[in-house]
Amino acid sequence: MRLEGRVTGPWVKECDRACRSVLSSLGSKRLRIDLRGVTHVDPSGRRLLSEIHRRAGATFLADTPMTKYLAREAQGQSENGMKEEE
Repeated sequence: MRLEGRVTGPWVKECDRACRSVLSSLGSKRLRIDLRGVTHVDPSGRRLLSEIHRRAGATFLADTPMTKYLAREAQGQSENGMKEEE
């Protein structure tokens, strides 16, 4: 699944709806979310990415410092790649 632009406001709900739809049709496949086209994610979008990772074990494609940070954060990892304490 590819996300582009801003994941903010009403787009967070749309992203959630789309992810739920995709997840219901994946079967045994894992969800992979491409963040390479994302330019901004608000706090609710960041929570959604974390929730999708926890709920579905989603992995992320990232290529910029910002998208790499978002991917690590969603996966509960710190800057050094270690899991953060809860």
